[in-house]
Amino acid sequence: HGALSVVDAVSSLGAVPLETDVWGVDVVVSGSQKALMTPPGLAMVSVSERAWAGRGESPRFYFDWERTRKGQSTLDAPFTPPVSLVAGLDVALGILLDQGLEAVFDRHIRLGRACREGAKAMGLELFSPDDDRSAVVTAIRAPDGIDATDLVRGLRDRFGITIANGQSTLKGKIFRIGHIGYFDVFDITTALAAVELVLADLGAEIERGVAVTRALEAFEERARV
Repeated sequence: HGALSVVDAVSSLGAVPLETDVWGVDVVVSGSQKALMTPPGLAMVSVSERAWAGRGESPRFYFDWERTRKGQSTLDAPFTPPVSLVAGLDVALGILLDQGLEAVFDRHIRLGRACREGAKAMGLELFSPDDDRSAVVTAIRAPDGIDATDLVRGLRDRFGITIANGQSTLKGKIFRIGHIGYFDVFDITTALAAVELVLADLGAEIERGVAVTRALEAFEERARV
């Protein structure tokens, strides 16, 4: 119908395949702080010729594609750039390219499978899909009678481990373990072991002593595919 397609790739860019031109995506928006392994503060946008032609003339100043494109054409920036973040992004992109994008995508899939299998081995119920669409984060329902806020706080205070609570109406009901960017399987098994300890102390009825083993098995199973 002639509509422009816009993809929010804040979490996915650099973690899963994104064939912008092949798929005919008009606009892709992403950020530096997820799979690109750089502190927050940089936004990236790719714009097709069709989207550029239909960008409109609404009033704007800072978020002006024309102003930005003109500056970039001379290797300049329309405003003061965050030089340290750009330098950090350059290093992070080098790491991704050295590893190879296919290997990076595969690692995210394997980490997602490891995290989901470890959580299920504890008897926990997944909130996010139990498939490779959940390659960057695993969302898990808090056990009955447990407030996920207490779990998040316990992990932080006891072990220095940061996971995410649910948001809005899901706050306290789910918790999220990220496996995006600079993560390896030992980060996942460490998080799962700590989740097990804190949940047990909070009185949750979970299966003990199996999550780490199952996560490692799942990670290696993917490696042999």
